[in-house]
Amino acid sequence: MTIKKDEAIQGIFNDFEKLANVVLEQLDNMEHIITSGELNISDEMLAQLNKNEESINQLEVKISDKIVNTIVLQNPFASELRKLMSCYRILINLERIGDRVINVSNFIKKIKTPELYDSFHEIFSNTAILSVEMVRKSLWAFSNNDIEFAIWTIKNDDVMDEVNSKLLKKLVKKTNSAETDKHLLTSMVTLKEMMSNLERIGDYATNIAEATIYAVEGKDIRHHNIEE
Repeated sequence: MTIKKDEAIQGIFNDFEKLANVVLEQLDNMEHIITSGELNISDEMLAQLNKNEESINQLEVKISDKIVNTIVLQNPFASELRKLMSCYRILINLERIGDRVINVSNFIKKIKTPELYDSFHEIFSNTAILSVEMVRKSLWAFSNNDIEFAIWTIKNDDVMDEVNSKLLKKLVKKTNSAETDKHLLTSMVTLKEMMSNLERIGDYATNIAEATIYAVEGKDIRHHNIEE
């Protein structure tokens, strides 16, 4: 049974690596779209985003089923069980990250005032870059049992929250002078929602990092200060 168990667990993590790579490709595409400053997304890029989203959903279901079957049938050791349960938690967050990428691309297409987007472009670019880096480092942490990268990710979640708060304050100020401009108001709402989705990607990266710490050290730090 040990050989079958080892093969089952290895198969799970082989598929997990495939899923992680697709999600990272989606994030790279999102980062490219945002940093380019363009509001028009090519049909080719949209097709790739949708294709990857479908792959993410299929892999998430496949790996989830494998994890359940392995736990039920193969009786994994405690350390193996922690890793599998952490992997399951991460799967959920990776699928949600994929959804947020699609959301961001849809929001960009809805922006009707390019000059407003241009005025906030640097904020969005920096936020996109940070959110992608957080996910990348959190996944590296899980795959390589790297607690330092996990902690780095968790601590940078506060940076994401601060950026989102500053953007909202700036949008509120602009709203006061845009009461009669329908397109401008609509674009402001769109930018707010777009930033919220980028912030959520950072939150999911933090969840992945927390799952990593649980897998490596057996500590569940959710809802706790990282210093505790």
